[in-house]
Amino acid sequence: MVIFTKLKITTLPELPEVQTTVNGINKKLKGLRIVDIWTDYPARHYDNPQWQNSEKISSRQIKNKHFFNYFKKNIVGKKITGAERRAKNVLIHLSANKTPSKTTKGRCETILIHMKMTGHLLFGKYEKVNTKTKNLKPKTTKWVAQEPGPLRDDSFNQFIHLVFSLSNGKHLVLSDMRKFAKVLLIENFGLNTSSELSHLGPEPLTSNFSLKVLKERLNKKPNWPIKSALMDQTLISGIGNIYSDEILWASNIHPLRKVEDLKTSQFIKILVNTKLILKKGIDFKGDSMSDYRNIDGRRGRFQNEHQAYRRTGKPCTKKRCPGTIKRTGVRGRNAHFCSTHQK
Repeated sequence: MVIFTKLKITTLPELPEVQTTVNGINKKLKGLRIVDIWTDYPARHYDNPQWQNSEKISSRQIKNKHFFNYFKKNIVGKKITGAERRAKNVLIHLSANKTPSKTTKGRCETILIHMKMTGHLLFGKYEKVNTKTKNLKPKTTKWVAQEPGPLRDDSFNQFIHLVFSLSNGKHLVLSDMRKFAKVLLIENFGLNTSSELSHLGPEPLTSNFSLKVLKERLNKKPNWPIKSALMDQTLISGIGNIYSDEILWASNIHPLRKVEDLKTSQFIKILVNTKLILKKGIDFKGDSMSDYRNIDGRRGRFQNEHQAYRRTGKPCTKKRCPGTIKRTGVRGRNAHFCSTHQK
């Protein structure tokens, strides 16, 4: 998905960006214990008493300060046992309760983080700094990376709104300029049936994501443009604006082509290129044309590999193709495509 603002174009992290984050967590954070949590996410909207019941589904996010208290109480002291990706969600699995009660005996929980438009997770050593403000307003808290490099020096990494203090003295933080990220806590026994995950389509990089599965999923929306169908998270998980453009460019298929008009040979091209391009996105550590950074605060490199996305007016790079990249609207989104070889 792409959001246009006055300043820039913001893209949501897609499958490769989220997988890159998960890979970083598994490499550097497994076995570390969460010793404290800080946030400035809570919003006044949730001050109303109707949100004070932490069991209300609509209030089970850390922007509700009442739920944040519950969240913190249940997480502090637990170890990070690993992370995985589901669609565009980061799932951080935690150890069972250290001193379980009768009701929580053996209960394991998972932190679900959807980074939304401008969010990305970072790992390093941070220090909390209280800064003075004008007009006698209360001091504000700012977290600053202590080591030189992109964590400290890249402006996109400086919007810290959630901090997990860890047992090795370092921190897992969420930089989120627009504060749209979603952070929830889900018990593992209900993970697959949760409202956040149960509606999602199959994962395109799994071995059982076959031609048959692809055709069955896409044909649920026969009258939709193929680009829209590829981006529908209930049909296939993890694909957004960037990678759908690149997949269709490589497959020689126009983004407005209806699903019902596709031939089997075209479905085969979509399947092959979906797997190739998403894997390439992971190999290049994601796309950082917008806000996304990996947990070390570094930019990915896939933005240097674009053949269609945001190349409006430029010559097509496909061999012997005289076409030009154009942009058109598709069900409220933008599609970039070659006007010659994509049919």
